[in-house]
Amino acid sequence: MRLESVDYRLGDVTLHGVAAGSGPLALMFHGITGNGYVFTPVIEQLAQHFRCISLDQRGHGRSSKPATGYGAASFAEDIAGLVRAVGLGKALLIGHSLGARNGLVAACEHPELVAGVVAIDFVPFIETAVFDALDARVTGGDQVFPDLKAAQAYLANRYPKLPARAIALRAQYGMVAVAGGWRPLADPRAMQAISTGLREDLVPTLNTIRTPTLLIRGAESKLVSKVAWDKTHALRPDLPAIEIPHVDHYVQEENPDRIAEEVRQFWQSIQS
Repeated sequence: MRLESVDYRLGDVTLHGVAAGSGPLALMFHGITGNGYVFTPVIEQLAQHFRCISLDQRGHGRSSKPATGYGAASFAEDIAGLVRAVGLGKALLIGHSLGARNGLVAACEHPELVAGVVAIDFVPFIETAVFDALDARVTGGDQVFPDLKAAQAYLANRYPKLPARAIALRAQYGMVAVAGGWRPLADPRAMQAISTGLREDLVPTLNTIRTPTLLIRGAESKLVSKVAWDKTHALRPDLPAIEIPHVDHYVQEENPDRIAEEVRQFWQSIQS
């Protein structure tokens, strides 16, 4: 399967992405510091069912990096603009972490544009200490690596459960050559603003969302604790919620086969 390179100009920002397949629109959104290519293994399995487009979100990858606009509302407007720009009707939103938060907010703000949301490993009730640890990890990744091999070694240590291909995709498409080596494409100021914004209260969003929504958690996730997951289920017991064993936070990279299968089943369930 060959990925297409796509770019969408949405007002003041241009979002870069990769695309494949045909059919109903499935938009994919990575987590903080990631890039659209992390969904490649999932796209490979879903392209026969959907028009898959995975985006570098603002501040990341090869997309625009404005000085401001890193709250949930700005990301949600990007998603709404993308659905309109692609022009294939309502979209299925598949988001991981930051992307999950953004998909949920977009579905609340623009239900007429969203057919469903698959929210991977991000929920309300995430503890302050967990966000503090995330801040430290995000800051720690802002460095120059002497070569891509060194960058891969750093990523492998930071994400110990990721398979080698996932590490390679993150390094190849998430780094850029600079004087003295390679550094992340993700803008450090944007990452700090996004990490702070992730602390916004998501309870009102999840409490009011009426778009079909599937919640997924990695059973070994350190971001979404079991306590936060159980509180979320208590808030919305009507929403399907699945825990996937033997993976941590980076569910779609560690087990893309399972994510693709859950997406297919969820889509079938909301079409009937």
